[in-house]
Amino acid sequence: MRPEKRQMVADIGSLLKSSSYAFFVSYKGLTVKEFSAFRKVLADKQAECHVLSNNLIKKAAEINGMNALASVKLSGDTAVITGQGDAAAVAKAIEEYVKASPKGFMAPKGGVFDGVALTASDFAAIAAMPPKPVLQAQLLGLLQAAPRGLVTVLNAKAASILNVINAYKEKLEKN
Repeated sequence: MRPEKRQMVADIGSLLKSSSYAFFVSYKGLTVKEFSAFRKVLADKQAECHVLSNNLIKKAAEINGMNALASVKLSGDTAVITGQGDAAAVAKAIEEYVKASPKGFMAPKGGVFDGVALTASDFAAIAAMPPKPVLQAQLLGLLQAAPRGLVTVLNAKAASILNVINAYKEKLEKN
């Protein structure tokens, strides 16, 4: 392999290793202006978009031991979206852009998330997820629900005993 190709493979490998996710999309038929607008949308989500050779992506994955990424079948034109942080928000932004773009010009191909290969349908499932803060709030609500329910039940038992005692006290006061 030529030295410049080796350097490109090393750069792609470091880009992929430093990212928590990598999504692949087809961008066939997009104009430069449309593609730049797409990159701006991704930059707002702290993600980067690079047009890379499928062979170089595969080679970088193989060299760096990224088996899940090496197993993803890539063909045709491929843009790679990488970054750190909320992958669901980035996937949702990609899905919205795909829906807004002219039919067939842009389509998700799949990707890799937390070391697991994704298909296009997996990608759609990630895009359908709520953002990370909403998921955290839902988890917190679930964790608080059980203790709150226990306190409510215990409080109801104590309140019913107190009501019986008050009723007995009132009965004694009337007599």
